[in-house]
Amino acid sequence: MLSSRFLFFLSPILFLISTQSLAQPPDFRSYSCSSEKGNYTTDSTYQTNLNTLLTSLSSPFNNGNGYGFYNSSYGENADEVHAIGLCRGDVTGDTCRACLSNSTQKLTQLCPNQKEAFGFYDECMLRYANCSIYRAMETSPAFWLWNPYNVSSDVDGFYQELRRLLEDLSGQAAANGSLRKFAEGTTTTPNFQTIYGIAQCTPDLAEEVCSDCLVGAMGDIPKCCQGKQGGRVVRPSCNVRYESSRFYDPTTVPPLPSSSPPLSSPPPPPLSSPPPPSTRSRTVIIIVVPIVVSVVLIVIFFCICLRVRRTKKKLETRKLIPGGDDTDEIGSAESLQFDLATIRVSTDDFSEANKLGQGGFGSVYRGRLLNGKDIAVKRLSTNSGQGDLEFKNEVLLVAKLQHRNLVRLLGFCLEGSERLLVYEFVPNASLDHIIFDPTKRAQLDWVRRYKIIVGTARGLLYLHEDSRLRIIHRDLKASNILIDAEMNPKISDFGMARLFVLHQTQGNTSRIVGTYGYMAPEYAMHGHFSVKSDVYSFGVLVLEIVSGQQNSGFQHGENAEDLLSFAWRSWREGTASNLIDPTLRTGSRTEIMRCIHIGLLCVQENVADRPSMASVILMLNSYSLTLPVPSQPAFYLHSSIGMDMPLQSEYNSGATRSDRSKSNSVIVMEYETFTEPHPR
Repeated sequence: MLSSRFLFFLSPILFLISTQSLAQPPDFRSYSCSSEKGNYTTDSTYQTNLNTLLTSLSSPFNNGNGYGFYNSSYGENADEVHAIGLCRGDVTGDTCRACLSNSTQKLTQLCPNQKEAFGFYDECMLRYANCSIYRAMETSPAFWLWNPYNVSSDVDGFYQELRRLLEDLSGQAAANGSLRKFAEGTTTTPNFQTIYGIAQCTPDLAEEVCSDCLVGAMGDIPKCCQGKQGGRVVRPSCNVRYESSRFYDPTTVPPLPSSSPPLSSPPPPPLSSPPPPSTRSRTVIIIVVPIVVSVVLIVIFFCICLRVRRTKKKLETRKLIPGGDDTDEIGSAESLQFDLATIRVSTDDFSEANKLGQGGFGSVYRGRLLNGKDIAVKRLSTNSGQGDLEFKNEVLLVAKLQHRNLVRLLGFCLEGSERLLVYEFVPNASLDHIIFDPTKRAQLDWVRRYKIIVGTARGLLYLHEDSRLRIIHRDLKASNILIDAEMNPKISDFGMARLFVLHQTQGNTSRIVGTYGYMAPEYAMHGHFSVKSDVYSFGVLVLEIVSGQQNSGFQHGENAEDLLSFAWRSWREGTASNLIDPTLRTGSRTEIMRCIHIGLLCVQENVADRPSMASVILMLNSYSLTLPVPSQPAFYLHSSIGMDMPLQSEYNSGATRSDRSKSNSVIVMEYETFTEPHPR
C-alpha cells in the first residue's frame, strides 16, 4: 500500500523528467565549436542577435529559398551574426524545418559562448559565424564517417565504380544552378553490387567553387573509407556520401523550375482588302522585286560560304584532338583570349625582373593583372620547336582539364608573332628548385613529400583515365611539378602531351620529346609510348623525392652512379634504407619504404609489369594490399649526354638532333549507433 502511494506521488515527477528528456534534441552526427573568431558573453548583444537569428531561421513560416537552403544575418558591426542552414536535397520542407530547429537548439547548447560553430545531422547542417559566410567556400573542419562493414570482394572494381559515380554526381551538383546544388545516383559494381551516392554544396557557391569543394571531399574518401561499404566526408560548404544500401528518397527531390515559355503574341488584326494597284504601283513592284531577290540571293550565298569555311576550320581543329566532336574547341578557346597590351602591362613588358625561368620553348614571366590577380605567362620563342601545332595542342588541351593537381590555364594570346599562354601563378615554383637544393629540401618533411607523391599520382590518374580524353604527358619530371602555397603539387607543361581516344592505350611516334633519365626505354629507343611511359617517369620522380637527389647526379658517399642503379642494388642487398634522404629525420619508415617499393615497380623494364596509375593510388592508400616483387629496372648511363637533358629529336635517315636548354625545365563511419567522426 505504501509503495502504491509512493508511486502515485512519484509519477508526476517522472512524467516531468521524461517530458524534459523528450524535449531535448537528438545528438549531432558531429559538430565543431571554434574560438578562433572569438567568444561572446552571456546576455550580450551578440547572444541576443544570435538567438533572434536562429529563431527566425527555424521558424515554421520561413521556407528559405524553397529548396532546403537558408541564409540570413542579423545585427550590426561587431555584433552582426551570419547563419547558413542546408537540408539534404531529398528532405521535405517540414522535416527540414524540424531538423534545423533541433540544430539551433543543440548547437547553442554545445557551443555556449563560441561565435563560430558548425553541426550536422543526416538530414541537415547548420553553421553560424560573426563574419560573412555567404558565397565563401569553407573546407574546415572536415568530418569523416564510415560504415563498419568492408567490401566483401573485388575492392578494386568497387572503388573504380565509386570514383566514377562520385565524380559524375559532383559535376551534376555543381552545375545545378543557384537554387540547389544536389545530385543523387547509383552505379553497379562488376560483382553486381549497387552503390548509392549523393553530392551536395551550399547553392550560394559558384559552379567552379562547388566543384573544387567536392573534388577535395572526394579526395578524402580513400583516406577514410577505403574498402568500406559506406562512407562520407562532410565539410561546411559541401559533402559527399555513398552506401551499399539506399539512404535517401529520390522520389521526394523536388524538380527545379524550368524557364517559363515566352508569351505568344496576340494575333494581328484582320486586314481589309487592299485597293487594286495602280499602274505606277505595278511599275515599282516590277523594279523593286528583282533587286530584293538579288540581294537576298547574294546574302544567302555569303552565308553558305561562311558556314562552309567555319565547318572546314572546325574539322581541322578536331583533327588536332581526337574525340573533339562534342565540343566547340575554338569557341571555348577564343573566350579565354587575352590581348597583347594587357599581357605587356601585367609583366612590365616582359622585364627580366619578372622572368621566372627559361626553357627550350621560350621563357616564363610573372605578371599581375589590373584586378590584382597574379599570373604566369609562358612566352613561346619564335624559333622554338613548339610551333602552331603544339601551341594549339596546349591551348585546346589544358583549357578542358580541371583538377586540383593540374596547373590551371587562364587564357592565351595569339597576336602577330607572339604566342602566349596565361596560367595561374604558383608561388613555390617547381619541385626541382626545392627537392634538389641541399638547404631548401629540409623544408620538405615526409608528410609534405608524401602529399606531393599522392597528389602527382592523382593528377596522372585524371589524365590517363578520368578526363574526357586519355592524355599521356610524356615529360613528367620534377621541374614540371609546381608547388602551390599549401604544398599541393600541380602537374604543368602540356606542350608535349599526346592525346588518345578513350579506348586507345598506346601509340608510336618518330618525334621523340622528353628528358633523359625520365623517359621510359621503349619510348626513348623505339618511339613507343603509352600510359605506362608516364608511370615510368612517375617512378623515377618518387625515388628522387625519397632520396632528395636527381637521377643523373645521384651521389652516395664517394660513389657516383645513377639513382635507379643504386636503388635496385640496395633493394637486392636489403639496404634500401640507404636511399632515404638523411634530412628526413621524422616520418613513417614503413611508408617511406613502401614508396621506394612502388617506385621500383613503376620503373621496371617490362612495360606489362608496371602498374597502372589506378593501381598505384590503391597501393599508396591501402596498406592491406601486398605489393608484388619488382623486377630489374631499365638503366640509362650516358657519359656524353646529361641524364636530365631535355630531348626533342626527329628520326631522319638515322640522324638525331638534340638541344640543351639553359635549365632542366623544358617548356614544350559507422552510422546509427557506431559513428566515428574524425575532424581535420
